[in-house]
Amino acid sequence: MKLAAHELHDLNELTMSCVNSITNMGYMLHHVQCPEFKQILERHFPFHVRDYNMKVEFLNKTEGAKRELPLLKEDRQVPDSYMQIVAPAPAVQPRTMIENMNDREMATAYLLTLKRAGREYAWAAMEMVNPEVRSFCQTAFMMSCAHAYDMWQYMASKGYYPVENANPTDIAKIGSMYQVIPENQSQIQQYMVNYQNPIAGNSDQLYQ
Repeated sequence: MKLAAHELHDLNELTMSCVNSITNMGYMLHHVQCPEFKQILERHFPFHVRDYNMKVEFLNKTEGAKRELPLLKEDRQVPDSYMQIVAPAPAVQPRTMIENMNDREMATAYLLTLKRAGREYAWAAMEMVNPEVRSFCQTAFMMSCAHAYDMWQYMASKGYYPVENANPTDIAKIGSMYQVIPENQSQIQQYMVNYQNPIAGNSDQLYQ
């Protein structure tokens, strides 16, 4: 398929990143001890393979990728226990001599891989000229977000990634700095009538 020079190099970097992700996931699937963590990896793995294969097709086939990457939904129900003020996570010290990673190390590595991939896809999507590749990067970004959210919830449940609620006083103080713009004013309504921006869906469709 036709690619701009910068698109070719971006796809190369994204594909190489995917090689790293899938290789690491392959290692984790054979070494992880926690059944819950293993189930997450097994559920995510086919999507990462599809992600990689689509990029290979973009790079090698004139017609581009023949398959699609689905837009994943996220579980909007986060247990209250994840959002409580909790003790700091157990202390950790990087190991400099290691044969096999433990579950916490693998979970951390996978979560950071997903976050990095998400940033790379978001940046690439902004730069892509080819609409098919641009759409792919947008969808891959959302996949990275959904998978990272799964992993954050897993790590939070194990006490490895605690979240401390913001102070209500601070929320009220900062929130009071901003006022809502009435969207029913004539100027905005006229723009909505004059320019029918195409929409593919709504944000609430990303939640189950």
